[in-house]
Amino acid sequence: MRKTSINPFDFIAQPHHLFDRQALLLTVGDFSKGHFNTMTIGWGSIGTMWNYPYVSVVVRPTRYTYEFMEKYKDFTVSAFPAEYKRALTYLGTRSGRDEDKLAATNLTPTASVKVQSPSFEESELTIECRKIYTSDFDPSRFIEQKIENQYPNKDYHRVYYGEILQIFGTEKYIKGN
Repeated sequence: MRKTSINPFDFIAQPHHLFDRQALLLTVGDFSKGHFNTMTIGWGSIGTMWNYPYVSVVVRPTRYTYEFMEKYKDFTVSAFPAEYKRALTYLGTRSGRDEDKLAATNLTPTASVKVQSPSFEESELTIECRKIYTSDFDPSRFIEQKIENQYPNKDYHRVYYGEILQIFGTEKYIKGN
């Protein structure tokens, strides 16, 4: 699969489809040291904030990935073709605390260009990000009270905003194609 560098201003995406229908992998850590974790995510956003192109992701403090998000300064978000759905489902339902869950998939981590966190050879889209802001969800601020139903264990997410430093994707993610 041929991927090319994409300027954030030429990046074409259907964010709701990516997060809600396709699913993404959030990966964080240091590829060169072999110390990283990945998890499937279904919540987040892509846009502009403080004049930065950004991706935001949310991670519950109970997730193993949370430890990595707190330790490392960057992360990647990757999308995959439909044939990798089984691997993404596996990565979203297992913990890296308990096993080398990536070894049970057909995914190949690889070095990223501008961040320490890995990318994947099989991805059709990878966004490399540098963390620029974090905040914890505050349930007293939920205007829509049904949101509280997402937190029966009161394990409220932390949101991480990452400045987009690099995007690699197939032609379907490039303006004009």
